[in-house]
Amino acid sequence: MSRILVLIGHPISGSYNHALAARYVAGLGDAAEVRVIDLATVSFPHDPQSRDDLRYGDDGAHLDPAIAAMIEDVRWSEHLVIFFPQWWGTYPAALKAFIDRVILSGFSFRYGKGQISTRLLRGRTARIVMTMDSPRPWNRWVYRNAAETSLRAATLNYVGIKVTGITRLTSMRFSTPEQRAGWLEQVGALATKDLERTAKRATKAASGELQPA
Repeated sequence: MSRILVLIGHPISGSYNHALAARYVAGLGDAAEVRVIDLATVSFPHDPQSRDDLRYGDDGAHLDPAIAAMIEDVRWSEHLVIFFPQWWGTYPAALKAFIDRVILSGFSFRYGKGQISTRLLRGRTARIVMTMDSPRPWNRWVYRNAAETSLRAATLNYVGIKVTGITRLTSMRFSTPEQRAGWLEQVGALATKDLERTAKRATKAASGELQPA
């Protein structure tokens, strides 16, 4: 059974991103083991007090318990689904804090020669679901797809997590109830798609075609 971690990167409870995440989880049904990290409700220190807070070390025993728990959720997962709103061209501070405090050297990567890291989270996959007000052409040509590029290339790919899909829901500001209802159904369908993909990857991993997570 697939192990799927849902990360909600909106800092305010009851947001539309929460509704999307709930619809995704409902779409999984009983076909997957699911854990949810809701950054609107999880309390953890966002700012590191020393460089040690940015390193996993031998066993992570020095880390705040809430951070250690989130690290274990990432370690447990085979597939990560990240929901967030685009704010100021990127993503909320809560999601950036999660990245800074959880995706640590020694846990998710080790420095190698030059710019090439040893990717310790290889074998895992991820999906990005983002809401935004910007039209897609504006986001691409003016913002240079900053939010998804930094998350996909500078974070997930750097530690070995392959992004299998990016869903951009826009424009939230001018959306109708019918459009929002349609987006919920779209995200529910993504859950089914992800279940099929993770099952195929598990089969390939078992046969030796893929490096297991």
